[in-house]
Amino acid sequence: MTAIKHALQRDIFTPNDERLLSIVNVCKAGKKKRNCFLCATVTTERPVQVNVVKVKKSDKGDFYKRQTAWALRDLAVVDAKDAVKENPEFDLHLDKVYKWVASSTAEKNTFISCIWKLNQRYLRKKIDFVNVSAQLLEELPKVAEESVPSGENQSVAGGDEEAVDEYQELNAREEQDIEIMMEGCEYAISNAEAFAEKLSRELQVLDGANIQSIMASEKQVNILMTLLDEALKEVDQIELKLSSYEEMLQSVKEQMDQISESNHLIHLSNTNNVKLLSEIEFLVNHMDLAKGHIKALQEGDLASSRGIEACTNAADALLQCMNVALRPGHDMLYAVKQQQQRFSDLREQFARRLASHLNNVFVQQGHDQSSTLAQHSIELTLPNHHPFHRDLLRYAKLMEWLKSTEYGKYEGLTKNYMDYLSRLYEREIKDFFEVAKIKMTGTTKEGKKFATLPRKESAVKQETESLHGSSGKLTGSTSSLNKLSVQGSGNRRSQSSSLLDMGNMSASDLDVADRTKFDKIFEQVLSELEPLCLAEQDFISKFFKLQQHQSMGTTTNEAEEMDGGTLSRSHNSGVPQAISSEKDMIRQMMIKIFRCIEPELNNLIALGDKIDSFNSLYMLVKMSHHVWTAQNVDPASFLSTTLGNVLVTVKRNFDKCISNQIKQMEEVKISKKSKVGILTFVAEFEEFAALAESIFKNAERRGDLDKAYIKLIRSVFINVEKVANESQKTPRDVVMMENFHRIFATLSRLKISCLEAEKKEAKQKYTDHLQSYVIYSLGQPLEKLNHFFEGVEARVAQGIREEEVSYQLAFNKQELRKVIKEYPGKEVKKGLDNLYKKVDKHLCEEENLLQVVWHSMQDEFIRQYKHFEGLIARCYPGSGVTMEFTIQDILDYCSSIAQSH
Repeated sequence: MTAIKHALQRDIFTPNDERLLSIVNVCKAGKKKRNCFLCATVTTERPVQVNVVKVKKSDKGDFYKRQTAWALRDLAVVDAKDAVKENPEFDLHLDKVYKWVASSTAEKNTFISCIWKLNQRYLRKKIDFVNVSAQLLEELPKVAEESVPSGENQSVAGGDEEAVDEYQELNAREEQDIEIMMEGCEYAISNAEAFAEKLSRELQVLDGANIQSIMASEKQVNILMTLLDEALKEVDQIELKLSSYEEMLQSVKEQMDQISESNHLIHLSNTNNVKLLSEIEFLVNHMDLAKGHIKALQEGDLASSRGIEACTNAADALLQCMNVALRPGHDMLYAVKQQQQRFSDLREQFARRLASHLNNVFVQQGHDQSSTLAQHSIELTLPNHHPFHRDLLRYAKLMEWLKSTEYGKYEGLTKNYMDYLSRLYEREIKDFFEVAKIKMTGTTKEGKKFATLPRKESAVKQETESLHGSSGKLTGSTSSLNKLSVQGSGNRRSQSSSLLDMGNMSASDLDVADRTKFDKIFEQVLSELEPLCLAEQDFISKFFKLQQHQSMGTTTNEAEEMDGGTLSRSHNSGVPQAISSEKDMIRQMMIKIFRCIEPELNNLIALGDKIDSFNSLYMLVKMSHHVWTAQNVDPASFLSTTLGNVLVTVKRNFDKCISNQIKQMEEVKISKKSKVGILTFVAEFEEFAALAESIFKNAERRGDLDKAYIKLIRSVFINVEKVANESQKTPRDVVMMENFHRIFATLSRLKISCLEAEKKEAKQKYTDHLQSYVIYSLGQPLEKLNHFFEGVEARVAQGIREEEVSYQLAFNKQELRKVIKEYPGKEVKKGLDNLYKKVDKHLCEEENLLQVVWHSMQDEFIRQYKHFEGLIARCYPGSGVTMEFTIQDILDYCSSIAQSH
């Protein structure tokens, strides 16, 4: 076994810097007997690691190999199976339970003892040793204790290691000493016995020298012992003195402890006094209200600026005293409770006095402002509330104080303000709109044509009806426009006069000056309302301390989006759903104060639309601009919302105006006895487009107009064709040609970008129908000559060569000359003169297309003439046959006829 141990140390553990301490030859229990070795090892490097290694012989050779290694710290239980009887079996509880059978019980016991010792030295934990004899575990420690000399600094664990370690290598210093000693004796290797004898002799010499040295130093030892005895006596004397000193210090210590305890009590008392003083100073400094502030709260003058400032400072001081953050326990003090109750009484007393005074100011303002209404009723202006706002803003800080301390009274003041101001503004705004309506209609309050405007909102409809029902100027031609008829060229002037305005009014009643006047009045109304609302909203925000947060929602420059005539307000979707309560409160206050603005604006818009539906164009542009301006300031404000609602009504009126014009186009009836000429709705479209372009120049709502243009022009195209098809007196081509020429001229002059395609279409239709009319009217002016050459062309088409046509009996030269003689220049001129009269009868004077048509007919006649000459030259070459008249003659005839008429 020793040889195997040395072999394993050399081959397996030394290369891994390990020392083999114990080995046991084992095999697994209950299986085929395959022997292996369990080895207990430690590493030579620090920190030391203890392992249990399984080693077995290789199958391919006579050498051992390392198979498995477990750290000793993973070993939980060592079971020896039987502590009394000899049994080679034992179990090791590692990652699982390993059952082993040792080759002998002695090897098993030696291995278990080694494991126990390594556990005691390195692991500092108790591995459970089950069924192990206590005697076996105690043998080695006892042997180790006996082998260790007393006084040496060797541990029991060190002795255990030497007992366990049967083989130990020399360290470097030991090897060096042996080499030096062997170098001093050359025959040390060759003659070991002689070398040993020499060493023995030298050792004996050293022992003798040591004995002599000890004997020589005996005297010195006796002297040393004497000195030690004297030193011990001195130590005893010192200890006696120290004991006496200690007794003295013990009494001093007791006195110092008493002094220290007394000082601690004094310090604690001082600390408590300082803290008490601090608490009292805190309460006095933070909960003491000056007498001047108390007097200001009880008797301060709320009418003067100095008194308001004193009351404001006193209210702020009172609020600070009431809101002071008391420390724990302060609220239990009677003085603190009493002071808090006093502050509460002062707060309630001052809040009542302030609310009563402000209510009186609101009422007085209503009376003062009413006295100024008379001077504003004549002019189209609204009273200025700036002085009233300026006076009330002096109380803004007091309102903020009231809001934070007595919210109930704050709400009461807010409600009273809205009640008083809503009545005041209602009177002012109704009078303002009454003046605006008077200026629009051109009547006076006393005039019979203007009914007195009722005050109540429920009578708005009655008010509008009374205005229009009593004014002959407003309703004079409304009923006559429901049925339109086209008159002849002789009464064209009366037709234009009766149908010029498709918005329910005749041109004799309303002209451009009236529309411009309406536009200025409407702009003045909006310009007066806008600063009034903005100033009031700004005042409410400042006076009632309501923050106007800018809306973060997405908004567009347009207040509405149109789709097929339907309008939806996009600014409502732009306001975020989570609106701050203060901003919402501002809006609600504005709605209540200015509740009459929207109905009054709608009534004014209805009146303007009744006067002239074209006024909806002016209102759409003006209202859109003001909505856009209001949205830039605050998309969710009262002004923006209200104007946006009114803009919906204006847009509906505009759409209704367009729809009425289209409907009237569709209902047009033409006279069967007179020629058509320029249709009424074509002239009216020209007027509408010219007016709209002047109104919508640089306007924000250009898109609405472009959509209306598209609807109108398509209706014009359709109904021109419809009237042309129904015309009996005037040829269809003439109706189409004249009207599309007018449409093309209108679109070319106004340069409407969205109607470029319609402009090209109108030009094409005009050109096509001009050509069609020329060909149809000119027909075959030289009828027999036309029939002759048609026969010639028929023979050529049948395959007869052109130069052989003259040999045909019906188409020889004699027949050609006979036909040509029937059309001398005089007859040709007479036919052209009749044709000119016929064209003049078909065309109207307004469009002045007679010369254009006549020139086209001249060109067509010359084209036919050239065609006949070409046929003569090809089919009758060298015959000398020519027409009785020339191209120059045709030009002279046409010019002479045109000049004569």
